[in-house]
Amino acid sequence: MIRLFTAIAVPEDIGEELIARQDRLPGARWRPREALHITLKFVGEVAENVAADLDAELTTLGGGPLELQLHGAGAFGEGVDIHAVWAGVAENEGLNHLARGCEIAARRAGLKPETRTYKPHGTLAYLRRPNPADVAIWIQENNLLRSTPFRATSFGLYSSWRSDAGSWYRLEREYPLI
Repeated sequence: MIRLFTAIAVPEDIGEELIARQDRLPGARWRPREALHITLKFVGEVAENVAADLDAELTTLGGGPLELQLHGAGAFGEGVDIHAVWAGVAENEGLNHLARGCEIAARRAGLKPETRTYKPHGTLAYLRRPNPADVAIWIQENNLLRSTPFRATSFGLYSSWRSDAGSWYRLEREYPLI
């Protein structure tokens, strides 16, 4: 079994802008620069043969390069159940189309449909039972986030590996957006 997701890597300079915002939130497990990405589709644990089928389906996606910009900040969960803070992504129909394509590819590979609405984001930190007031303050301080626009010319299929130090990701396959 392998744990997978599809994503667009955040360029190094944009990642540095995000790293500068990783402070003043007690108990946050901040993501390192190399782990910052815009999630397209969380796949989860799949067998190797299903991963191969998914890879084959993802090779059919394209749509051309995307002009993206990070925009705003927020959190997933409510109250003490808040489990992550994130940087948002400015509305982009091409990105939404690519995310839908990843969802369709996953279904064609035999995976169950996603039930949550797609929310383009880059996770900055994971939280465990935070003080909601601390999270609200962090969001308020970072809600005006606007990155430099950047061009995405590819997306990737990543594996996720858990360790005592947190999850780390490995690019398994890269797909050009042509």
